[in-house]
Amino acid sequence: MQILITGAAGFIGFNLANFLLNKSNHKITGIDNLNDYYSIDLKKKRLSILKKSKRFNFLRVNINEKKVVEEMFKKKKFDIVFNLAAQAGVRYSIDNPTAFVESNILGFYNILDASIKFKVKKLLYASSSSVYGDSKKFPLKEGQKIDPKNVYGLSKKVNEEISQVTSLYNDIQLIGLRFFTVYGEWGRPDMFMMKYLKSSFYKNHKFYLNNFGKHVRDWTYVKDVCQILNLLIKIRSKKRHVIYNICSNKPVKLMSIISKIDLLTKKKPKITKRNLQKGDIYKTHGSNFLIKKITKFKKFTSIDTGLRNTVNWYIKNKI
Repeated sequence: MQILITGAAGFIGFNLANFLLNKSNHKITGIDNLNDYYSIDLKKKRLSILKKSKRFNFLRVNINEKKVVEEMFKKKKFDIVFNLAAQAGVRYSIDNPTAFVESNILGFYNILDASIKFKVKKLLYASSSSVYGDSKKFPLKEGQKIDPKNVYGLSKKVNEEISQVTSLYNDIQLIGLRFFTVYGEWGRPDMFMMKYLKSSFYKNHKFYLNNFGKHVRDWTYVKDVCQILNLLIKIRSKKRHVIYNICSNKPVKLMSIISKIDLLTKKKPKITKRNLQKGDIYKTHGSNFLIKKITKFKKFTSIDTGLRNTVNWYIKNKI
């Protein structure tokens, strides 16, 4: 099977590509524009691992470039597409909304349009728990009203709405993936967990704890995510467009995560507490009932095991 993974040098894209190369015989094409939102060196290190497989091919492609995307689809004849490329960063979206419109909306549409034109069987695309906004109705369920409070979340809502309308007139299976705070090995350095680990081992690295540590997150281990996405490759829904929460359904307070990491590292970095930042969500807690029902996946990794794996990886790599 020919599979395309956009954002293959990114956190989830890399982990998924690595998982599929080790667990299947699929041929994987990975694309990424290698932008400098965070370390390009980290992205290249991820790619160096994937390139060890003869079944992996990397192309430096910007999904905003419609003609380039179409030529690639025409040549490769993909069966399955994972669109995991996106401009990330909730607070970054407030100051740089154009980047989110270009990548998360226009870029997504280019992938969707090419998937339809070249008869891809299934397109799975990254959405986000950010579409729910500051909802107080927990656990968050796929069918409830969504009301994003930042441009990043809004861009993902637009993706879902475009997919829903597109599904009415085209014979393609579309699956929206609402990811909830994915963490784990090779994590993004701009996210809380990697920032805290870096401050634990590098004294000159300041750590700012937003909202005085009162945030609550539905932490979802990246290897669980990969297993779920692999299962979704084989499953065909009766509906042309479906959306699933990808979450553990077990929210944990940030302060608890910090305490657990301190025990594992035997370090305690200096913390500077500050107010809730623009665009931030106080709490996420998703229902994973639907994804468990459709995939039969039930063995979610405990937060203690996931943290231990993540910390051990960081200590070994110090990236």
